[in-house]
Parts: sequence; C-alpha cells; structure tokens
Amino acid sequence: MATIDFNDDSAVVIIGSGAGGGTLANELCQKGIKVIVLEAGARQGPETFINDEWKSFAQLAWLDPRTTSGSWRVAKDFAGLPAWICKTVGGTTTHWAGASLRFQAHEFKARSVYGGLKDANLQDWPLELEELAPFYTRAEDKMGVTRTHGIPGLPGNNNFKVMHAGAKKLGYKDVHTGNMAINSRPRHGRGRCMQLGFCFQGCKSGAKWSTLYTEIPAAEATGNLDLRPSSHVARIEHDAQGKVTGVVYFDAKGQEQRQRARIVCVAGNSIETPRLLLLSASGLFKDGLANSSGQVGRNYMRHMTGSVYATFRQPVHMYRGTTMAGIIRDEGAHDPRRGFVGGYEMETLSLGIPFMAAFLNPGGWGAEFASFMDSYTHMAGMWLVGEDMPRESNRITLNSAVKDRWGLPVANVHFDDHPNDIAMREHAFRQGQRVYEAAGAVRTHRTPPYPSTHNLGTCRMGADAKTSVCNKWGQTHDVKNLFISDGSQFTTGGAENPTLTIVTLAIRQAEYIARQMAARAI
Repeated sequence: MATIDFNDDSAVVIIGSGAGGGTLANELCQKGIKVIVLEAGARQGPETFINDEWKSFAQLAWLDPRTTSGSWRVAKDFAGLPAWICKTVGGTTTHWAGASLRFQAHEFKARSVYGGLKDANLQDWPLELEELAPFYTRAEDKMGVTRTHGIPGLPGNNNFKVMHAGAKKLGYKDVHTGNMAINSRPRHGRGRCMQLGFCFQGCKSGAKWSTLYTEIPAAEATGNLDLRPSSHVARIEHDAQGKVTGVVYFDAKGQEQRQRARIVCVAGNSIETPRLLLLSASGLFKDGLANSSGQVGRNYMRHMTGSVYATFRQPVHMYRGTTMAGIIRDEGAHDPRRGFVGGYEMETLSLGIPFMAAFLNPGGWGAEFASFMDSYTHMAGMWLVGEDMPRESNRITLNSAVKDRWGLPVANVHFDDHPNDIAMREHAFRQGQRVYEAAGAVRTHRTPPYPSTHNLGTCRMGADAKTSVCNKWGQTHDVKNLFISDGSQFTTGGAENPTLTIVTLAIRQAEYIARQMAARAI
C-alpha cells in the first residue's frame, strides 16, 4: 500500500470505499493513477465479522446521529435511523444481500415513458442502456454475478421453494434464485457460498462480492492506493476559481488533517454525499458546493419497499441459506394498467429473531404479534422493492440543531411517499400475499418499510446544469474536478437493486477520469 504525502496534489481523493468508491479506486489504481481513499469506518474482515445480528449491527452500521421528517413510516418507527447502511471499509457492500440486476431500457427514460406525473420530478437520464451495456458486462464479470458469464445460479433454499411454488400457481414465469454477486462455485480466489445465512452481517466465507476483500486489496497490490480507515471528512476545499484543491478530515486519533488533491470523488452514500457538499458551502458556493442548480440533496429516493411474511403448517426455516435466495421479476415491467407507473420485484428475505421482533410490526405487541414470533420456524418471507418517484421536496438538508461528534450539523432526511409509491406498494402487498396463499399459507402479514438501504438520487445526473448536479460521467457541472461516484448520481431509481448499476457507473467513470487526466483537462 502506498503512503501519499498530505501536500501531494497529484492524487485522486475518493471519499468512501463502498460499491462506488471502492470500485473506482481499484479501476484507477490499475491504470497507474495514485489514489487516496478516505473511509469513515474501521477495517473489518471475514475473520472479524460477527454472526450475531445485534452485535454485528453495532460493528458495521452507520450509527452517527441523523434526524428525519415527513410522513413516511420510517420517521415514526425509526426517527434516528432512517437508513440501514454501513460505516466500515467496504461500505454497505459488507451488508448488502448480493442481488445484481440491470436497469431496464425504459427506466433510463422515465420522463419520456411515464409522462409528466403530477408532483414527481421525473427526468430522463443523460445516457441509455445501450451505452451502459458493455460496462454492465464488465461489472457482472468483476462481481461474479450468477446467471451471467456462464456462472450457474445458487441453489434454492426452503424460503425460495415456498415462493416458487406459489408464484408458479399464480402464473408467474420469471422466477429463479436470482442474479446474485455471490459465488455459486469457486471463482477469482474466493470459495463458493456456504449457505450460512448471515449475508447482512458480513460474509465470513468471502463468497459474496464486497469491495472490502476484492477491489480494495487489488488496488493495494498495485502500490498506488493509500487507504485511510477511520477518516471522517468534514469539508471539501477549493481555490478562488472554484477548483477543488483538497479535503479536510478527522483521522483515527481525532486530529484534523488536510489532504491536497487533483480530483475529489464523493462516494459517501446518498445521505452523506449531499451532506458533505452542503457542509462545504463557501463565499463562492453559498448554497453548498456544486449546487448552483439547487438540486443538491433533493430528489431523494429509497425505493418503494415493504415485506410480506407468511406462516405455514410445516416448518420452513427461512433463515437457512442465502438471505435473498430468489426473485419474481414478472411485476418489474412498466404496465400502467395496474394503476401506477414503473414496476417492482419480489425477492425472498429472512430476518433473524432480533430484527424480526423489531421490524415485523414496529411498536406493536400483543397476542397476534407474539403468535407470529412463536411461529418463526414456520415462516417464509419476501421483500418488495420497486421504483419510487423522485420529488424535489424529498431531500437531505442540514439540521443545525443536532451536531455529530465533530460539531458538524447532521443530515435530516425528509420523505413523503408519492401517490404512485403508495399504489405500487398496495399492489405488491396484495400479490405477495397471493403468492403465499397459493403455496398454502395459514396466514400472511404485511410489514411496513424498514430503514432505507437503497438511498439514491440526491446529486442526480442530467444534461441540463440548471436541473441536475452532475453530467453523465458523474462530473459536477459547477466544478470540473469534483465527481459524484455513488447512487447519489441516479436520475431515477428503477425497480432493481442499485449496486450493480453503481459499480457499472464507477467502471465507466474511471475510464473518463483517466482520459481527462491524460489530456490534462482536469
């Protein structure tokens, strides 16, 4: 691993080491470019991951204070925890389930396809699926996505078999164990999935793709990466012309450090990325860095979500095997005859007893709740994930009344469901229950949305600098050497889990940055 001097202004500084930041770092390092990665969390690994939900949550989750507002259910149930993301080297790729799905062609053209939906801030992406396709292929190969590149699918556990039985009885066709970035056989020096069932707690076998033990070590091996864990970035600095010059951060000892940079790439998740830009306001950028459009922090998306659980007469043991063990894709298409635009996926999901108690009916208790918990071994479960509508009023702002340990205003997450989100969720709840009833369920239960894991859209890309924060390369319109490198750049959310697209965009962004650096354009 390299050691880069604080005054060296030739390196690319990347803030965050997850799907976007970790991938971008490796891609640049492989091209001979010096990179500094500043990660707010500590470095863990398969040897330190904990197969215990509560202890693992404390080890990996981002638990810095945040506040919430709006009418969404999460603000009522989990006011201090609007998002379930990670603060650790590898970011949320340590916690994610592994589902890796490409966006559909129409999802890049939501404004054109869905029309002027009232109270939605829809906009077409400044690129199309055809342009991203070769980079999707590279990402799938890098991540080892099943059912691509000749990689077989994972085996189906009982949770999947129950869903599959019901889905087929309803006439669903596109039902399988998913496109998963989890090795179904040994690949790239990592073993196959051992079906341990603790995917959310960090994969102890290393079968699940994570930048922690794929991209980061590969980048370190080039001698071009300076990884600095436990480094919390406080602001990004710029010169009189508005060119970014470096970042100020607090290191593992709590000391303030200043790192100079040629280019800064922000990949801190769609809550912390806009927060950092807003915290970097100056005399030249009074409303926040790169925010001449006023769109920094706006258009926050978290995907339409919810869950359906069902109990059966016979044991299911849904917790055995891969957490997200299968998918129904038939509802992912755009079909406005259902009463909403966009689509959704139904994906198997299991939670351990501690999280099940917290999420099944937050704040609830009594005989019915207890009877569901008593039937835990007989339960099957699925997660519903669909395209929610971007709204300008759904946004990340600074809450100056609450400060973090460094004395900085925390992020406030405001969200109100769009009527389209509500209609889609109701349809998804109903279909999920029908799937389980067709499979012979004794009873079903609808679970409200959990704290967000798919945080998107708060620094969106677009062709028009007046209505977007960055261009199709993630390069901010206002500051040429400042890039957005995570899900914040999503123009719309699509129905699919976002990690594959984040990795795809990072690979493509690395190509662009390398070309621009070689041409001395930035």
